[in-house]
Amino acid sequence: MQVIGLTGSLGMGKSATARMFSEAGVPVHDADATVHRLYEGDAVAPIEAAFPGVTVDGRIDRGRLGPRVVNDAAALKRLEAIVHPLVQREEAAFLEKARAEGAAVAVLDIPLLFETGADARVDYVVVVSAPAWLQRERVLKRPGMSEEKFLALLAKQLPDGEKRKRADFIVDSAKGFDSARAQVHAILRAVASRAADATRP
Repeated sequence: MQVIGLTGSLGMGKSATARMFSEAGVPVHDADATVHRLYEGDAVAPIEAAFPGVTVDGRIDRGRLGPRVVNDAAALKRLEAIVHPLVQREEAAFLEKARAEGAAVAVLDIPLLFETGADARVDYVVVVSAPAWLQRERVLKRPGMSEEKFLALLAKQLPDGEKRKRADFIVDSAKGFDSARAQVHAILRAVASRAADATRP
């Protein structure tokens, strides 16, 4: 089974692209959705122990946790040391299930793929990208978003140009959904072809 790591900076269209892989019949593991689930389950007790007072009604309250880690690198590292192994455990279980079900390809949708070193765990990296002006326009349309918040979030991510350099495939999301969908199918054909070549004597 070939494992694709899907990533892209804020506002590039990664979530829409993940849905296109899913629509094509590829199992997709969403790291962000996993974190949300963990914040209501296995991560609650260790996070509360490390950051007392961030639990409300048995789940982690992001509104309370955020300010405790946002400008504190050591606190963020403590949080990541709790959450990342739990996410990887879920990811491993997902891949095991996909293999058992005979999937030829599986996708790991990981926003901070390069930043967390997760690119080492995949066979191919797909980066979703768009021009900076379009990225900014998309993000600033989001509720509660400001220029300052956008720039702060962007500063935590590897620049788009660097991601593009390290990608095996790029999905250009600037040309609309039909174009992006065609690019996804082309990537799946290329991956299948490479897998077939690798098995030939």
